[in-house]
Amino acid sequence: MVTDARTAMPTEQSILTLSQWISPSYPVGSFTYSHGLEALVNLQWLGNADSLCEWLFNILQHGAARTDALFLAAAYKCNSDEALIEINRKARALASSQERLLEMDELGKAFKSVTEAVWPIEIDELVYPIAIGFCANVEGIELNLTTSLYLQAYVSNLVSAAQRLMPLGQTEAQKIIKTLSPICLQVADETRDGNLDNIYSSVFISDIAAMKHETQVSRIFKT
Repeated sequence: MVTDARTAMPTEQSILTLSQWISPSYPVGSFTYSHGLEALVNLQWLGNADSLCEWLFNILQHGAARTDALFLAAAYKCNSDEALIEINRKARALASSQERLLEMDELGKAFKSVTEAVWPIEIDELVYPIAIGFCANVEGIELNLTTSLYLQAYVSNLVSAAQRLMPLGQTEAQKIIKTLSPICLQVADETRDGNLDNIYSSVFISDIAAMKHETQVSRIFKT
């Protein structure tokens, strides 16, 4: 059930709660998705640390990660169940491919299942970023903190996927995450109004790769 969006200040407990939700140990299965990265590597459109960092930068600034941040903020600020359902419908409608929709839906379902079992929160069937935004508001976790850590987890998961797909060492991987952390903060601040009129995406190579992954014969990731 939707509650009024609140102006929250980070507390030790809220930070720990959010850290738990986005931790790799939280059993939503995010490690099984590559967001089309597997196809990008297979097609040799991307294959080293520099090209990975550039792709992730574009995803954050101009692609699906920025869109996720807007939907997260819109859900956080939502003041009715009907509006939340409509936001969720729009997020599903704007998925660029079948696998992208699968990724959002399945992560959302897993997050709902685990979170409802651990916290006294009733969650509708929501795609992943919207479920995160809704629950952060319920728990009184500050919006910018939620979005910036969500985006950092997004980047970290894809960097981890890249380590299974290309020659990428642990130190290089951590350098990429550190390089992109300020961008996570910037995008979180730019999307905090949750204005869905500002949604756009121009990382077409990523969308094309996600579509090609649907028919890729040999693969280790779901997307």
